[in-house]
Amino acid sequence: MESSSATSGGSTRREATRQKLYEAAVTLIAEQGFSATTVDEIAERAGVAKGTVYYNFASKSVLFEELLRHGVGLLTASLRDAAERTAREGGTKVDALDAMIRAGLVFIDRYPAFTQLYVAELWRTNRTWQSTLMVVRQQAVAVVEDALREGVAGGEFSEEIDVPLTASALVGMVLVAALDWKSFQPERSLDDVHAALSRLLQGRVSGCR
Repeated sequence: MESSSATSGGSTRREATRQKLYEAAVTLIAEQGFSATTVDEIAERAGVAKGTVYYNFASKSVLFEELLRHGVGLLTASLRDAAERTAREGGTKVDALDAMIRAGLVFIDRYPAFTQLYVAELWRTNRTWQSTLMVVRQQAVAVVEDALREGVAGGEFSEEIDVPLTASALVGMVLVAALDWKSFQPERSLDDVHAALSRLLQGRVSGCR
């Protein structure tokens, strides 16, 4: 999972190492679960010494918590970029939401193992990183909420829209539909899936005026 930030020297090397550890951890945990995955396996899959894992992360739990923070951060950035690009091009708020749906699908298509983990962890409440997961989840949903609120303020959407719930529903729609796509309908193209969700968006949001 690539970082969008540019650093130099030792920071660049450390970030590269962390990227390898993120990739190794997300793949292994998706394959066999968090509890069954060991630090030794993560190190071996990443091609580094076990001590390198502990140099970068205090424990396996900390590594996984940072993996969630990193992955959802990338998703949030992609959603925000889509909204800002639409605004620069003079698009409507429906256009912005549609662009975010596509950005979410592109992210999930690129990182299916992470998405699977993320959705699974949303249902668990006994993890030490639950509070972190809720914070980063809200950061992603907040990008959608902003577009909805701006649409309401500009008269594009009805004032009766429940902004927080609608934003959560749109994010959830993309996550669940994309997982179904990758698991049960892999023959469908990203454009095809996006078109189907776009039609749902047009009916649910733009139709509520």
